[in-house]
Amino acid sequence: MTEISYRGATTEELPLILALQRQNLARAISPAEALAQGFVTVEHDLALLTAMNCPHAHTIATAADGLAGYALTMTADFRDRIPVLDPLFSRLDQLEWRGHTVGDLSYVVMGQVCVAKKYRGRGVFTDLYRTMAARMGPYFEVIITEISERNTRSLRAHAKVGFADIHRYTDPQGERWVVVGWPV
Repeated sequence: MTEISYRGATTEELPLILALQRQNLARAISPAEALAQGFVTVEHDLALLTAMNCPHAHTIATAADGLAGYALTMTADFRDRIPVLDPLFSRLDQLEWRGHTVGDLSYVVMGQVCVAKKYRGRGVFTDLYRTMAARMGPYFEVIITEISERNTRSLRAHAKVGFADIHRYTDPQGERWVVVGWPV
């Protein structure tokens, strides 16, 4: 079995994240594959991914033959830079979770998680999040993300890690979303 290591991404590794992201966009795979394997929604460009990588680098999983997966780090200052995430950020300031208003907590948004096909089912997803939590714990109280309700594989995987529902909503295009959080 190939050894996988986990750490923060360097600027030089960001094009590898973009390549894996393009392979797993909902529009790049069949509906059957999206249902069975999950998918990613947002396509980033290198400039945005680079800006998001500082001061808290994205978490990556690497193997001898390349990138095994990634979990993107996004602080609240990116709320205006990714229009598709505007509904999430607009809601976070008012949402109640575990006796607190989310906007009053120090949180980081996991901007997207993806595991390369040949590494799925090997614990990479869980280990990406464990590594991200260990890396972000000194700076934030909670990791928050949102998942399309259609992405049942991702919903199950996040629940297995320990994420709990915060809120559900339908966006203006009719897509149903689940906002989840995990204390770090």
